Amino acid sequence: METIKFYKMNYKRFFTIVLFIVLIISTASAQKINLEESRLTAVQTSMSMQNIDGKRAVRVTKSPKVIADDEATYVRINDLNFKDGVIEVKVLSRLLPDAPPHARGFIGLAFRINEDNSRFESIYVRPTNSIANDQLRRNRTVQYFSYPNFKFTDSRATAPGQYESYAPIAPNEWIKLKIVVKGQTAKLFINDAKEPYLIVNDLKMGADRTGAIGLFVDIGTEGFFRDLKVTSWE
Repeated sequence: METIKFYKMNYKRFFTIVLFIVLIISTASAQKINLEESRLTAVQTSMSMQNIDGKRAVRVTKSPKVIADDEATYVRINDLNFKDGVIEVKVLSRLLPDAPPHARGFIGLAFRINEDNSRFESIYVRPTNSIANDQLRRNRTVQYFSYPNFKFTDSRATAPGQYESYAPIAPNEWIKLKIVVKGQTAKLFINDAKEPYLIVNDLKMGADRTGAIGLFVDIGTEGFFRDLKVTSWE
């Protein structure tokens, strides 16, 4: 009798787990985003559609009029509203011929962008840092910031190392970025890694913000984006 009760208990537990997984899947809607100019808006950037390595991609460069770092410099997806879920994209960055010495090939994603582009969250990478001979630079390959009041200079001043990390990437190569967002937490996965390279547990805009997604670049970067996919959790 005890054996029968044990099996019944485990069967119920198994059924509960399966039901929970089914409910998660049913509330998620994956969407491959067609990156056509008609649904994109360049925000303090220039953009064009180009073929690179036989793939069609969006080319993005930062406006030379924007001197400050960690600004609203991205291509905004017009008809996409995002709160919680998964954002996946393939990116490639190169240094422009006139890139300043502090350029690092900055490229990444902005998310939960508000209507007037005055607030958003962002995670980006610095591919040249990953292959630098300076260990401190290598430790700063990945970066989180929140616009406008929590840029990389703010995080380094208040919590050194907490919002940056190393990742094995390089310039002029395709890199798959996956950002998983839930409430006030964001995790960055790179190139199908099982473990995240960066975990942010206190997104500065809070847990309940909703907004657009942007293809982010910073100074000195020629950035390319393709294969954007978004999974939203209701």
